[in-house]
Amino acid sequence: MPRERFDYFSALERQGEFACEEALMLVALFKDFDPGALPDQASAMHEIENAADQQNHELFTHIAIEFLTPIDREDIAEMAQRLDDIVDYIEDVPQQLYMFNIQKLNPYAQAMAEIIQRATLALVAALKEFRHFKKTHTLSDRIIEINDLEEEADKLYSRSIRDLYVNHADDPVYIMSWSNVFLRMERCIDACENVADMMGTIVLKNT
Repeated sequence: MPRERFDYFSALERQGEFACEEALMLVALFKDFDPGALPDQASAMHEIENAADQQNHELFTHIAIEFLTPIDREDIAEMAQRLDDIVDYIEDVPQQLYMFNIQKLNPYAQAMAEIIQRATLALVAALKEFRHFKKTHTLSDRIIEINDLEEEADKLYSRSIRDLYVNHADDPVYIMSWSNVFLRMERCIDACENVADMMGTIVLKNT
């Protein structure tokens, strides 16, 4: 009996959903910021990251042994790695907060987390359409939405860093700590855009 073929598109969707789960947790973390809760929150995100790693391991195992894949195996592998980057970068945010012993919330953090959440939600929607990329007429709109969110995040990142140096110039530790956190959060959005751009490239190659 032939083996049931592995559903690569569903696996990629699940990777996006892992990132979305973490993003929701990140928004909640900043909404009710409690430095004492950071270890538990980081641990909860690490569990999601482990589940994502297991999903990726299964995907790469099938890539290695299956002769036929719905799109180029190199593209599947690249997509999976870029999705894994999002999960890793979001998980890194509470770890940074904990390592720098951040006790006071910066008002820009909540807004940045909400953009990350919106980007991951848009990414999941795009990934659900991705399996139908030869027929869908709205995937490009999803990709543009993610690109627009990345631009919005870039502007917010610039304002947040300027605010640190304008309004917290007397507290270099605060500046250094939050500069690192905001950089990690910007990378989350950049990683979402990387996946969206990869989807666009794959569509061009296969249509």
